[in-house]
Amino acid sequence: MLLLLADFLSNIDSGFRVLHYLTFRAILGVLTALSISLMIGPAMIEKLTRKKIGQSVRDDGPQSHFSKSGTPTMGGAMILFAVAISTLLCADLSNRYIWVVLLVTLAHGVIGFIDDYKKVLLGNSDGLSARAKYFWQSLVALGAALYLYSTAQVAAETQFIVPFFKNVTLDIGWGYVVLTYFVIVGSSNAVNLTDGLDGLAIMPTVMIAAALAIFAYLSGHVNFSQYLAIPHIPKAGELVVFCAALVGSGLGFLWFNTYPAMVFMGDVGALALGAALGIVAVLVRQEIVLVIMGGIFVMETISVIIQVASFKTRKKRVFLMAPIHHHYELKGWPEPRIIVRFWIISVILVLIGLATLKLR
Repeated sequence: MLLLLADFLSNIDSGFRVLHYLTFRAILGVLTALSISLMIGPAMIEKLTRKKIGQSVRDDGPQSHFSKSGTPTMGGAMILFAVAISTLLCADLSNRYIWVVLLVTLAHGVIGFIDDYKKVLLGNSDGLSARAKYFWQSLVALGAALYLYSTAQVAAETQFIVPFFKNVTLDIGWGYVVLTYFVIVGSSNAVNLTDGLDGLAIMPTVMIAAALAIFAYLSGHVNFSQYLAIPHIPKAGELVVFCAALVGSGLGFLWFNTYPAMVFMGDVGALALGAALGIVAVLVRQEIVLVIMGGIFVMETISVIIQVASFKTRKKRVFLMAPIHHHYELKGWPEPRIIVRFWIISVILVLIGLATLKLR
């Protein structure tokens, strides 16, 4: 929409051509999403509180969480609204990648909303069944994967890229569909598992989104991609605007979600944000780098898998409680210490991920 306005205003004054610049629109995307989040946040929190849409706390969880019972949840809707509006305003809407990432993100938001709705408003502690949630996540992920595979215009769009090595690419054919499916669904659920402490999930999400914006910009630029020996994905640069919107909306949400949280994002936010990171990583062909940068999410997921497998096979628990952030809580770590230390780890991992641009 902004590009249409730029075309009109450029006829009046050439200075308005700045609105065509990708970097300028990305900055506007961050500021727009951040502003929207900060503006609607207080009203949303007040409405959620008034309607008693509050977080329920597990009886077997850390005692420090009992005081959080009743804290407004489903605040992730704030993030999605800000991302959608900012992207629609600042991005090139003729770019198919923009519509793919928006639809995948919002579709997972709907799945999360239904889950939260059943838990909070209908009093069903289980929410959407695991089987139903996985089915709908799979349907969205497979739909996106098949669309991207069938509409790929250059070989680089579906090749598997191995970071740290120059020009190591694999033609995986239909394996691209399988890979895309697992990246989207896996990333979505990994962020959801991590969202258990105030600000724990949102800050790593913001950092990874910012790093993916850099990958998108470089991949979409033919000269930079050739220089860095990364795949050139035509028109992928427009994803910078979407990633910028994620950063802005995430920071806006963190304003209210930082310890002690005034609102939680709920599944409506966590499932959507994870899917957003996954689909962007797929589009810029950096799935392995996503695993590196999202090491916190990976660690949280693996801790749950280990805990469940150990209990089912040996009737013993490896951790005091899973996901692993609860293990450290039960060991006596204050919540802010866990959050900040996990953030620090995320900073390091994101920097390692960015280092793959030169270590080839």
